[in-house]
Amino acid sequence: MTEDAPIGGLPPATGALALDTYDMGMRFGSFQALQGVSMKVAPGTVHALLGENGAGKSTLVKCVAGFQRPTSGSILIDWREQAIPNPVVARTLGIGMVYQHFTLAPGMTVAENLLLAGGQTPGVIDWKRQRADLAQFLKTTPFQLDLDARPQELAAGEKQKLELLKQLYLKPRLLILDEPTSVLTPQEADEVLGHVREFARSGQCTVLIITHKFREVMAYADDVTVLRRGQAVHHCAVADTTPALLAQAMVGGAAEGAESAGPVTPVEAPASGEVSLAVEGLQVMGDRGTLAVQDLSLAVARGEILGVAGVSGNGQRELVEALVGQRPRSAGTVSVQGQPYAARREENHRLKVRSLPEEPLRNACVGDLSVAENMALRDFDRAPLCSGGRLRFGQWRSRAREWIAGYGIKTQGEDAPIRSLSGGNVQRAVLARELHGDINVLIAANPVFGLDFAAVKEIHTRLRGVRNQGGAVLLISEDLDELLELADRIVVMSEGRIVFETPAASADRHEIGAHMGGGH
Repeated sequence: MTEDAPIGGLPPATGALALDTYDMGMRFGSFQALQGVSMKVAPGTVHALLGENGAGKSTLVKCVAGFQRPTSGSILIDWREQAIPNPVVARTLGIGMVYQHFTLAPGMTVAENLLLAGGQTPGVIDWKRQRADLAQFLKTTPFQLDLDARPQELAAGEKQKLELLKQLYLKPRLLILDEPTSVLTPQEADEVLGHVREFARSGQCTVLIITHKFREVMAYADDVTVLRRGQAVHHCAVADTTPALLAQAMVGGAAEGAESAGPVTPVEAPASGEVSLAVEGLQVMGDRGTLAVQDLSLAVARGEILGVAGVSGNGQRELVEALVGQRPRSAGTVSVQGQPYAARREENHRLKVRSLPEEPLRNACVGDLSVAENMALRDFDRAPLCSGGRLRFGQWRSRAREWIAGYGIKTQGEDAPIRSLSGGNVQRAVLARELHGDINVLIAANPVFGLDFAAVKEIHTRLRGVRNQGGAVLLISEDLDELLELADRIVVMSEGRIVFETPAASADRHEIGAHMGGGH
């Protein structure tokens, strides 16, 4: 690789660039994160990068953006080999990246964040001229943000738009987007991706997008590359593929039940109407001392999955914490099987209530305890794990070994600290514990967030299994595709209230999205 800056001495090029990686490899110690990856991204196109967690997507784009240096192979910009030793050189080449997690300065205004993105802020700023320039820039985009607003005052969707605006303001020739729509409503996602596509087709920019949503690939990308275990295993034009073929390439085998571009008709819920979980007039305070859940009522029938849709930050987290006993309830009632439910441990056993919280390592485990000890947290003081007041640790370990085998949990053994497991394997361990025995009510919050394709499929299958055995499942998810696939009914939560309800089989994605975004 050449070490010199791009296009030695000449003015920087403008317009969409061509990106090629040739036989690129990246090794971390003995771990080969990328192996012989060759990929061609044509100028002025939207190129999607698909793959399971750990497939190497982030490593690949970090090499292109200068955050990591590949240990073998080459990167070519406009068909010319370039060394990209750091993000400053990447910016000089015209490469910009929007990260999955926000990188905004929360106490600064939108105008200040935009100006800061350039990295060459003058000591004295002519704000009159800068604000005029920024206002003119915003007129060229479909996103209207208040220049004086601060990110801490913005909704998640507005923050994501600001992250994108930071890069567009710098006029990148290659724009890398890492899961850009994870916090957006369907309308916002279509707005953002539609603008990005038009930006690319105008010839101003090339776009490389990491996503896990096949719908977005099919609707907005021109070409797609699939990575699996650090290798590029599939390249094609989007017009020549289907979600099922892409899923098959991702997992390396038949991908039955792959996410489609539209909703999957769920299994009909039984018509018994017997309510297992009832919430009436629930009010819950948020962390800032204001009501996060306001007069919320819902009911989940026996043998039903009720999906709760909503953009992050509309009271879903507080609702779940109030239901599972992690947050006090200010008003309202919760009942299970017609009996009052205060989320005490004894009630969990008697009424057979289980939960799969978001971030299980933080919310459902003790990181330093072993896998076996964490698996015993629910019933360590009951037979057969306890007898005559004595804890039977041998029983804990033998049952843990059975569950490790039955759930395919990858661990060094039942005595390994649970924090040493990957996210998917922590979730499988929690699943084994929470799905053991009969279940009347299961409360699941974003149960597959951040997990790979195989883990997602397995967990979805087990949630359906609880429903099919007569359990009532309350599924809170920020992924509308997941709700359309799994739920029998969907309700939308906005500003702490239930604002819409629809049967999943006849649900309209954009109608749901309008309610998620407060459009009704």
